[in-house]
Amino acid sequence: MGLPGSGKTTVFNALAHARAAVGGYSAPSAEPNLAVVKVPDPRLDQLAPLFEPKKFTPAEVQYVDVAGIVRGSGKESAGSLLAHLRNVDVLLQVVRAFGSAASHGSDPTPLEDVEGLHLELILADLDVVEKRLDRVQKEAKLNKGTPQERQARELELDLFGRLQAALAAERPLRELELAPAEERSLRGYGLLTAKPLLVLFNVDEPGPAADALVEQVSGTLGAHAEAVSLAGKLEMELAELPAEDAAEFMEMYGITESGLARVIQISYRLARLLSFFTVGADECRAWTIRANSTAVDAAGAIHSDLARGFIRAEVIHWDQLLAAETYAEARKRGQLRSEGKAYLVQDGDVLNILFNV
Repeated sequence: MGLPGSGKTTVFNALAHARAAVGGYSAPSAEPNLAVVKVPDPRLDQLAPLFEPKKFTPAEVQYVDVAGIVRGSGKESAGSLLAHLRNVDVLLQVVRAFGSAASHGSDPTPLEDVEGLHLELILADLDVVEKRLDRVQKEAKLNKGTPQERQARELELDLFGRLQAALAAERPLRELELAPAEERSLRGYGLLTAKPLLVLFNVDEPGPAADALVEQVSGTLGAHAEAVSLAGKLEMELAELPAEDAAEFMEMYGITESGLARVIQISYRLARLLSFFTVGADECRAWTIRANSTAVDAAGAIHSDLARGFIRAEVIHWDQLLAAETYAEARKRGQLRSEGKAYLVQDGDVLNILFNV
């Protein structure tokens, strides 16, 4: 998401190696651009040669590029646009920091753009929260229902009262400490400021000025939010080149690594996701699960039959398997562990699920 002219579709094209029309649409109701992107993972890259698999499958993340958000455009217009964002896991705000914006010759500045869109999302959430709060308050006055229903209503009143107070103080909901049950109860509302946020400054070129901008805003973002810079136009051009030409171009401009991998990995992390691996001659694959998922949850991510018939999981961390080179050697070293259903899977674990058919 971003304001018109921020270059968000350019960034989208770079991330997705896509060719969506830049500046091609501005109507809030316009269908967003969609793309599925492979998550770069050097751990899987290093494990694959040990097994020479027939198939190599990295994790994936989907990016949704919506039309530019015009500040103060009104509830109906903004509502149509923001509806596209209510079901996503992470918000990625692209901020113009190139051209005249980079030299502060424009109004507003990049930091003012960050703050302006922040307020738009606050107001959108406040509208949702106040409508729900008003309805529950009316229901509470009638005092109908079973004791359990009345108690649930009181809890909801307390929760939405806290949400309203935070939003009225221009505090994003992602900063609130909510109980797991409260978080679950709010999922259907698609509250925008409750989502993790990645602020991406779209710059002319990487360097000290871009780093300073990131550092300046990072201290203001609070919990579950990060900032990063990316030379969107340059990265889009690199994405369109063959790999060898892109490497030569990067060397010419002194670019040590593409910023795209970092942006994709941060998106993945902010969504509170982690990757575990299954490896073998048939396939080396990264699987995506939520943080704090158990071994049986991981089995279910592979196939529901594995979860139903789960016996145990053989587990080893990826770097231990890489050093051992084979499961047999890892077993000799005592590094291949047997874990039960309740084991909390760690990012980078390699799992072999044993199950009853």
